[in-house]
Amino acid sequence: MDLRKAGDDKVQVDLWFANRKQLASVRTVCSHISNMFVGVTQGFLYKMRFVYSHFPINVTVNAGNVEIRNFLGEKRVRKVPLHPDVEYVRSADVKDQIELSGNDITLVSLVAAKIQQATNIRHKDLRKFLDGIYVSEKGAIKIPDE
Repeated sequence: MDLRKAGDDKVQVDLWFANRKQLASVRTVCSHISNMFVGVTQGFLYKMRFVYSHFPINVTVNAGNVEIRNFLGEKRVRKVPLHPDVEYVRSADVKDQIELSGNDITLVSLVAAKIQQATNIRHKDLRKFLDGIYVSEKGAIKIPDE
């Protein structure tokens, strides 16, 4: 694989005589490079909403862990480790929403996935029990135009 700078704002990736799987890896490398550029210039933002029917979900950050309390009325406290490079913000304008942001899309999406999986409901009818914390919006942080 040949990786080089082509011009001021382009990176060129070449691979000769490749099979199908190797060509797929070229696209993966290009996506990682693109995500690195977006992460450094803008950053990534994941918005997560709390969904509950009866028992309100309480989410706090304590000692580097996201703590989920009162999920389905349970006394158990669910703890999800928050990576140091991921910033946690409780939305002031929207009720029951948190925002996870950072430069590395892998770390931000991993923390969001772990929070969502911590509220996974087992041994109940999933059509009836829809409670949980779900990703409502994701993408690059919007930069306001000057």
